[in-house]
Amino acid sequence: MPLDPVQPTRILIVLPSWVGDAVMATPALRHIRARLPGAFIGALARPGLDTLLAGSDFIDEFHTQRPSGVMTPKHAAAKVRGRKYDAALLLTNSFSTALTTRLAFIPRRTGYDRDGRGFLLTHRITPPRNPDGSWRLTPAVDYYFHAAQHFLVEPPTPFSTEPLTDPARAPLILPENAKLELACTDADHARADATLSSAGVDPDQPFALLNPGGNNPAKRWPADRFAALADHLSKTRKLRALINGSPAEADLCRSIAEQATTNAVALPDHDHSLQGVKSLCARATIMITNDTGPRHIAAALGTPVVSLFGPTDARWTTIPFDREAIVLADPTLPPDQSANDHPDRCAVNNITLARVIDAAESLLNSWF
Repeated sequence: MPLDPVQPTRILIVLPSWVGDAVMATPALRHIRARLPGAFIGALARPGLDTLLAGSDFIDEFHTQRPSGVMTPKHAAAKVRGRKYDAALLLTNSFSTALTTRLAFIPRRTGYDRDGRGFLLTHRITPPRNPDGSWRLTPAVDYYFHAAQHFLVEPPTPFSTEPLTDPARAPLILPENAKLELACTDADHARADATLSSAGVDPDQPFALLNPGGNNPAKRWPADRFAALADHLSKTRKLRALINGSPAEADLCRSIAEQATTNAVALPDHDHSLQGVKSLCARATIMITNDTGPRHIAAALGTPVVSLFGPTDARWTTIPFDREAIVLADPTLPPDQSANDHPDRCAVNNITLARVIDAAESLLNSWF
C-alpha cells in the first residue's frame, strides 16, 4: 500500500525492548518530534524505559507492558486502544508487537517486514539484507532512523553499502547533527544522591563507573581485571570506582569491589536503580563497560566511555559519539568478517588489562 501523504496527529511508537536499543532509537524519536511538533506521541514500552526516557520531550504518554506470554498482545492492545491512535511505528521486529497494533485497531501500521508479520502491517519496510539473503551489518541507530523516515513519508536515506574497512565502527547514514539523547530529571538526581549517600560516597568526589555485567556471560570481561582497573583509576587518577549493575548482577559487582584494594563500591547494595543510573552516568568522569545498556546511557549524556567488545561485532551498535574508545578482543580480525562468527578468536577474555588502561588514559588525557 502506498504511504498516505497526510501526516498522522496521534502516533504510537512501539519502542525496542532493550535499554541500549531504546537509547539508540533516540535520534529517530527526535526526528519524528521535530517533523511533527504538534502531534500527540505515545509509546508502548517495557517498564523502566519510561523512566529512562523521562525528561525528554519525545513522548507525551507511556503505556508500559511486561511480557506475559501469549496474552501479551491482547493486554497491550487494551492499554492503547482507548487513545485512538491513527498511526503506529514499530521499532521492534516481533510478530507479537505487530499483532498488538492490529488488535488496537490502529489503521496505519509501519514496520520492518520480518518475523512473518508482513500481513499485519499496512506499510512494510524492507529490512537490509545482503545479496545472499543474510542480514546486512547495519548499525541499530541507522535501522531505527531509516524506519522513522519511512513513517514520515520522506525519502529514506539508503543503508550504507560502503565496504567495511574499520572492524570497530561502521559508516552511519544519520544526519551530521544526530546524536543519542537523554535528560536527567529531579527524580533521577534524587535517586542517585540516595545511592551515593547509602554508599558513603562524597557527592563531590570524582568517580569512574565500571559496568561489568551484560545479558550474555560471553560479553563479560573478567571480574579480576575490573578490580585491577578500579585500583589503577583510584591510584593514578584519584577516581573512586563505582561498580554498576542490575540486582541480578549484585554478586558480580560485590566480588569486584571485594577484590579491589581501593575502596570500590558495589552499587547494587545501595538503593540502586535504573533511574539513578542516568544521573550517575551524567556525573561520572568516565565509564568502562562491556557491551550493554549503560554504555549507551553514558554516551547519550556526554560521558567518555571505554567499551569492551568480545564475540559480538561492535559495528551493529556503532553510535554517533566521539568520546568513545572501543576495545576489540581481536582488532586484527579482517573487516569483512564478523566477530559474531569467531567466538574463540574474539573471546572477551583476550582483552588485556593493559589495553583497557591505555584506552582509558587516552580518553582522560583528551577530555580532562
